Amino acid sequence: MSADLTTRYLGLSLAHPVIASASPLTSTFDGMRRLEDAGAAAVVMVSLHEEQIRGEDTAYTLLTEHGSYSQAEAGTYFPELPDYNEGVAGHLESLRRASEALDIPVIASLNGTSSEGWTEYAHVLEQAGAAALELNVFHVPAEQQSSGEVEATYLEILRRVKASVHIPVSVKLSPFFSSLGHMAKELERAGADGLVLFNRVVQRDIDLETLELKVDFQLSTPSEIHLPLAWTALLSPHVGLSLAASGGVETFEQVVKYLLVGADAVMTTSALLRHSPERLGTLVVALEGWLEANRFPSVAAIRGLKAVKSAEDAAQRLRSDYVKSLTGYLPKRLIA
Repeated sequence: MSADLTTRYLGLSLAHPVIASASPLTSTFDGMRRLEDAGAAAVVMVSLHEEQIRGEDTAYTLLTEHGSYSQAEAGTYFPELPDYNEGVAGHLESLRRASEALDIPVIASLNGTSSEGWTEYAHVLEQAGAAALELNVFHVPAEQQSSGEVEATYLEILRRVKASVHIPVSVKLSPFFSSLGHMAKELERAGADGLVLFNRVVQRDIDLETLELKVDFQLSTPSEIHLPLAWTALLSPHVGLSLAASGGVETFEQVVKYLLVGADAVMTTSALLRHSPERLGTLVVALEGWLEANRFPSVAAIRGLKAVKSAEDAAQRLRSDYVKSLTGYLPKRLIA
């Protein structure tokens, strides 16, 4: 008998835990259709960025107003477009088509910059048919805000969005909070339906030829699993919301590990970009094979088996691991 791979994430029933997260592959209807055909349990559509919306809106205004009053007979060279939706029409149309045509949930992703932007576009995405909404919050406290002020920013965004929509809302977090466990509970109290661990922070480098700062974007590798793995293990027994683990998913081994520490769903992007969307099917088949080979009847049977049940035990264990890793390592040349 085949293992039961079903799971629930943000209240959504999924055929299995592997979700295609936001990427160029989820930017079009055809891309999302291909991911469904490849075996994705759900897709997170590429983020709608408020800066892009404002930029398109500004460009539209400049083009349509240019020369509008240059001669007496013409008040404008362009007709009024009352249905113009601030440059988001293409994004919304792709979301609408995918939500109507696909048999899997389509989760919208929003990256806002203003209070009005977060609430306005969250509502617009819900109206376009999103099954749920992921808040892709990218906030860098460059102005030396206190940790309390940073946390308040996240909580205020979440509260505003929750007040403007009726679909489930998750928050994609950065790992760099002074007390991530506390922040997770605060987000739960503020109404979050789930958390995604973690958002990848943009990496900067220096070009030594030009001495210019540059973005050093690279696809993730399995070595990046450790931080989200640790925090999923720490949080899963102590929060009542959904947890999606993200980062370093290249093979089914990473999927299994995330499930063992309590993830409800596992998100992957880099493996699909590096190989192809069909990598999804490989991950799912291998997950099912591992469960059956190890005599587990379902995904539910392994979820959280290796989660950290006691916060006190976790602190002691992490301290012990820290000391062992620093004192027990010997370079190979010394061992030889």
